Amino acid sequence: MADDNTSVFQVGQTGLIVRIPEAEPAVRRWRDRFDPSAEAGVPAHVTILFPFLDESRMDSLVYSTLVDVLGSHQAFSLRFQRCGRLPEVLYLVPEPDTPLRQLTEAIAERWPEAPPYGGRFDETVPHLTIAQGQDEVVLEEIEADLLGRLPFTAHASSVVLMAYDGTTWQERASFALGE
Repeated sequence: MADDNTSVFQVGQTGLIVRIPEAEPAVRRWRDRFDPSAEAGVPAHVTILFPFLDESRMDSLVYSTLVDVLGSHQAFSLRFQRCGRLPEVLYLVPEPDTPLRQLTEAIAERWPEAPPYGGRFDETVPHLTIAQGQDEVVLEEIEADLLGRLPFTAHASSVVLMAYDGTTWQERASFALGE
């Protein structure tokens, strides 16, 4: 969920993600080595909003609002057939990305105090991070390997709330998208 390897997760941080279990066979070995969120227990995913509210703010009203906001969006399918790059980041590109952007926009609109990535970026780019902070030659090796494992499709039917407990990220709740 962090977008660079200098980020340090903080106890009580939360994030909202769409799990992509279909990606695990292709990406696990690379994420385990080169993505700090994988090392901290986050499965293959596309981030909807990170950081979200501090865990101390999670109450029944936040949960019920998440149920309402997320449940008003339909489940959708994604296709992953190519890699993309951000500075020092290699990722898989989810297509189409519009449903992911809409989820991010809906949550950020409801909780403007929790802008995506703390407001560090002008645009949110939906992505499934594979590796961060590596030399170009390493990223090229990973990308070459991944291209032989693509494409694959995934079905997004829920958004998961994750929280950092000081050691690992733990699932706190799952919110169904509409069918």
